Amino acid sequence: MKRKILIKNARLVNEGQTIESDLFIEDGRIVKIAPNLSQRDSETQIIDAAGSYVLPGIIDDQVHFREPGLTHKGDIYSESRAAIAGGITSYIEQPNTKPAATTLEKLEAKYTIAAEKSFANYAFNIGGANNNLEELKKVDPRWVPAVKVFMGSSTGNMLVDDLKALEGIFSQVNLPIITHCEDEATIKANLAEAEAKYGEAIPMSMHPLIRSREACYKSSSLAVELAKKFGSRLHVFHISTAEECELFDNKLPLAEKKITAEACIHHLWFNSDHYAEKGSLIKWNPSVKDESDRQAIFNAVLDGRIDVIATDHAPHTLEEKNNPYLSAPSGGPLVQHAVPAMMEFVRDDKMSIEMLVEKMCHNPAILFNIKERGYLREGYWADICIVDPSRPWRVSKDNILSKCGWSPFEETTFRARVTHTLVNGSLVYENGKVSENKAAQRLEFDREV
Repeated sequence: MKRKILIKNARLVNEGQTIESDLFIEDGRIVKIAPNLSQRDSETQIIDAAGSYVLPGIIDDQVHFREPGLTHKGDIYSESRAAIAGGITSYIEQPNTKPAATTLEKLEAKYTIAAEKSFANYAFNIGGANNNLEELKKVDPRWVPAVKVFMGSSTGNMLVDDLKALEGIFSQVNLPIITHCEDEATIKANLAEAEAKYGEAIPMSMHPLIRSREACYKSSSLAVELAKKFGSRLHVFHISTAEECELFDNKLPLAEKKITAEACIHHLWFNSDHYAEKGSLIKWNPSVKDESDRQAIFNAVLDGRIDVIATDHAPHTLEEKNNPYLSAPSGGPLVQHAVPAMMEFVRDDKMSIEMLVEKMCHNPAILFNIKERGYLREGYWADICIVDPSRPWRVSKDNILSKCGWSPFEETTFRARVTHTLVNGSLVYENGKVSENKAAQRLEFDREV
């Protein structure tokens, strides 16, 4: 692998502006950003980015790569490989594996696997539980991004439903708190009604009525209430309703916010009308809801109430997804197609390329205090995504890299494609080909102990 790379003729998108410039990389870091840079020696590899955008590497703060214990669905090798094909250079993985990462020992076991297998930079959240507060208090915040609290059950069932346990986590843990918010009692009551009406033949279109807006808002509003009560640093994952958007404000810069929110690709793209065509392939928790919700979430991204865009990449096999409603799991693969999907909004002038970079690169770095990543800056690690905005391609089984082998975007034609991905200055993906030379590192967090 070349230790020196010169990216020429680029449209660099960074910190709210797009500029014509070149970019020189040496020993894993960005050394120089300036126009008209020349090749320094024969060892320098040239990448001509004419007509393309050069972005900071995408930071996806919400993925489920299924290892350990669920590797028939996906694993760190396969899913991080798909991630770099989608321009994602760093990810934060969730704790609902088997075993669940609710202790430091189990968490470090996942880091050991990633050090050997991961193509992208990696970090792992520790999981909150009803009885592990003392373990959470031992975590070194310089090396672990956050504690993940499932206030609604999902794959892996790590539900934290004891109010005293929640109050302990919100008041005593020296980490950002991330929540999956759905009220379990509301969901159970809705499911009982659906079973009484349909038996085992519940239509997939009932999913947004079972995992309902009321369930989401009740749980999200409780999380926000707890964060305000205890002064906690709270980040609410995958907002899915218009009502929840009203829980967040846009009055402060992100670095000064204590309570933040996130939207996922599927909630920005799909709506409840798509269940007729896609069925269980768009069954997620929280559910995809009405078009009015999709529009409200999109508007909250634009006006700053929602701070981050992520994937919630959560693969299952097609065999599992093809089950009836009650046994079809929720979740789907998204890392490879997140940037092309968001670029459709850019191409349609619904979002600027600068905002895409803000929500998918800068803001995750700010929110988690990720050290020396998320920006195109001299001295920072050279995590880079190059996107050709006018190079159409069609998603098919032949070009899907996730182990599960399917995508909710199958047969979709995207107008933009990721052409190159660099991780720590190494070219790991180029025009459809993944390099097996891994360059990933464990993410560091710039925080005081």
